[in-house]
Amino acid sequence: MMGLLMFAAVCCAAPVGNAISAYVALKTGAQDNGGIAEGGSAADIPARMLTAYKKAVQQVGKYAPKCQGMRWPILAGIAKVESNHAIGRNIADNGDIRPKIYGVLLNGSGQGGNTTVFPDTDGGKWDGTANGERAVGPFQFLPSTWESIGKDANGDGVADPHNADDAALGAAIYLCGGGRDLTQRSQLKAAILQYNHSDEYVANVLGWIDQYTAAAKGPGLKNVSGKVRAVIDAALSQRGVPYSWGGGNAQGPSYGVCCSPSGKSGASIKGFDCSGLTTYAYAKVGISLPRTAAAQAGRGRRIPASLGTGALKPGDLVFYAYAPGRDSTIYHVGIYAGGGQMINAARPGTVVRLDSVNAMSGYAGGARLL
Repeated sequence: MMGLLMFAAVCCAAPVGNAISAYVALKTGAQDNGGIAEGGSAADIPARMLTAYKKAVQQVGKYAPKCQGMRWPILAGIAKVESNHAIGRNIADNGDIRPKIYGVLLNGSGQGGNTTVFPDTDGGKWDGTANGERAVGPFQFLPSTWESIGKDANGDGVADPHNADDAALGAAIYLCGGGRDLTQRSQLKAAILQYNHSDEYVANVLGWIDQYTAAAKGPGLKNVSGKVRAVIDAALSQRGVPYSWGGGNAQGPSYGVCCSPSGKSGASIKGFDCSGLTTYAYAKVGISLPRTAAAQAGRGRRIPASLGTGALKPGDLVFYAYAPGRDSTIYHVGIYAGGGQMINAARPGTVVRLDSVNAMSGYAGGARLL
């Protein structure tokens, strides 16, 4: 239990330094080097990759005219699991990704979980080796698969699995195979299972698809008014503002402090962390909140996690903890916007955005202040 005593608000820095174990950084899945999508409309996706996903949706009908329901969150869910959206690589304006992304050599060695030998089919053209096969690009296609579904999406005359546009279109064509209706959950699952024959893989991808779907939609605020609407509007007005460790206060974005669990400083970034954002939004209706997420859980009427996220109402604070049920381990807070979404300043390398309430781990209930 000593480890829990070291926990501090990972996404919401206190104004003084805290000792935070490496476990905390791993537990939150922090991606400090993550790229940002346009205006924070999608979580942790480099803008050029998001453009590729959206372009593929527009183009896939040419190659799979009977396919229904292809949308960018589906492609994003696959790419998140396969390559983390090529984060850490350089993505050129034409979509070329460098360094190229290669999977492990599929020689049956057991490395990376491979137990089957895949003989070489491309002479190293795509996977850089004639000694066997390895998956390539942000969507991790085998060269043999790419030969059957690869298309030139960016107009340079080459269908290249190491190009974001080409790879995203190839993935869309592959998932659309046979004219699937991807609006049907069963057919979406079948498409993902075709991509990787693993129930665990399907569940993982579906989880990301659901999160990106929530992030892509705006909250339904038709029946929200008064102070609750003022809080939500204030938070939504900050979408696209950078995350800053320790940043944000009742007056708005501010420069943060050093340092996040992975050593990222907010001192040169004017923005918000999670509790800075909630402090700002609630100040608009005259409510003063303490600085950290754990302290904010002591305000208002507590909504137990046992009631599920369905008990939340727009304007509620939403909490996440390492040990749900123990408020001292709360590490994150967002503002519930309705429709299963929250306004979220997630972690270093992101911006204020809409997320699914399931985007963070360890749901710990909420608090109703209005």
